[in-house]
Amino acid sequence: MTFYPDDLFKLGLAMLVGGLIGAEREFRYKAAGFRTIILICMGATLFTLIAVRMDPLNNSRVTANIITGIGFLGAGAIMRGDGRIAGLTTAATIWISAALGMGIGASEYAIVGAATVAILIILLIFPWLERGIGLVRETRSYRISLLRNSKKLGAVEEVLRECSLHIYERRQMKTEEYVIYGWRTYGRPKSHEMFVQKMLKDPEIREFEY
Repeated sequence: MTFYPDDLFKLGLAMLVGGLIGAEREFRYKAAGFRTIILICMGATLFTLIAVRMDPLNNSRVTANIITGIGFLGAGAIMRGDGRIAGLTTAATIWISAALGMGIGASEYAIVGAATVAILIILLIFPWLERGIGLVRETRSYRISLLRNSKKLGAVEEVLRECSLHIYERRQMKTEEYVIYGWRTYGRPKSHEMFVQKMLKDPEIREFEY
C-alpha cells in the first residue's frame, strides 16, 4: 500500500481536531479525555483511509463496522446509578469524534471544520445555558420511610404539591416494620429546599433521603 504525503496531513489534522475536543473533555475530568478522543479521531481516519485504498468503490462495510465499534466504545462511557444516567455527553462526543475522523479520511475538510466549531460551541458555551435552566428547574429524587400503619403518605404528597413540585415517578417498597416511598420530582430549587425543610421537621418520618 502506497503512502502519500496527504495521508500524513490527514492524520495530523485528526490529531488536532481530536485534541481540541479532547482537551475540553479532559478539563472537565470526563472518562474519555485528551488522549482517548485523539486516538478515536485518528483511528477513524486511518480506517477510512485503508477502506478507500482496499476497495475504492465499495467501502461501506468498513464504514459500518467503524460506527458499530464506536457504539460499543461509547456505551462503555455510560453509567447508571441512583436513578440517574451519566456519561451520555461523553458517549456522544466519542461518537461524533469518530465521525470527524471519517470525514477527514474522506477529505471532507469543509464539513469537518464547520462541525468542529459547532461541537466546541456546544461543549464550551451550552453548559452556561444549562446552568440557567437549572436555576428555573431542578430534578430530585426523594425517599422516606414511614411506619407500616402510618397514614402520612397522602400528607407528604400534598406537601409536594404545596411546594409546587411535580411528581413524574413513584416507587414503593415494604419491610417488616416500614413502608418506603420514593418520588422523582422537578421544580424550582427554592421549592425543593422548602420541601426538604418541612420533611426534616416532621416527627412521623423515620428516614428521609434525597
